[in-house]
Amino acid sequence: MTDAMHLCRHCDQPITDPKDAVLIAQQAGNSGPGWNVRAHRQHANRTEPHPVAVRALARILLTRAFAQRD
Repeated sequence: MTDAMHLCRHCDQPITDPKDAVLIAQQAGNSGPGWNVRAHRQHANRTEPHPVAVRALARILLTRAFAQRD
């Protein structure tokens, strides 16, 4: 089995050195386990979280906060 090629989430360039790859997220799949999202070590802190995930987390936290007030 061959190694999969990984792309940097920030610059969209291939990550050629496996030691330079940093796991920054996991993308869910519609019908399966999904996949890991990686970035170059120097770009890992420059990536933004996925906006849909941020909105979903905000809704969950708001729902929990309002439920505790009642």
